[in-house]
Amino acid sequence: MSVAEVKLWAYLRAHRTGNVHFRNQHAIGNYIVDFCASREKLIIELDGSQHLEQAEYDAERTLYLESQGYRVIRFWNDQVMNDIEGVIKVIGYELASNDKRG
Repeated sequence: MSVAEVKLWAYLRAHRTGNVHFRNQHAIGNYIVDFCASREKLIIELDGSQHLEQAEYDAERTLYLESQGYRVIRFWNDQVMNDIEGVIKVIGYELASNDKRG
């Protein structure tokens, strides 16, 4: 795990997003996602600079995951490192909007 993944995982494991259970490095089909809340069908991906060169692959991967019923949200590693509270707020918003779709 990257430093940013370790930092976010500490927040997710501590249930800073409510009573939502996340898994890290979770396999879905042929892909391994950074973090997944299976019941809520939410995937969180953290991107570093290598993702600038693999945008097409990431887009195909996201389409597959969405076809399986998941919502995928992405953050840059520096967002996690510099604004973890903002990242947690966005995740909380996504989880709340899922509850409204219900």
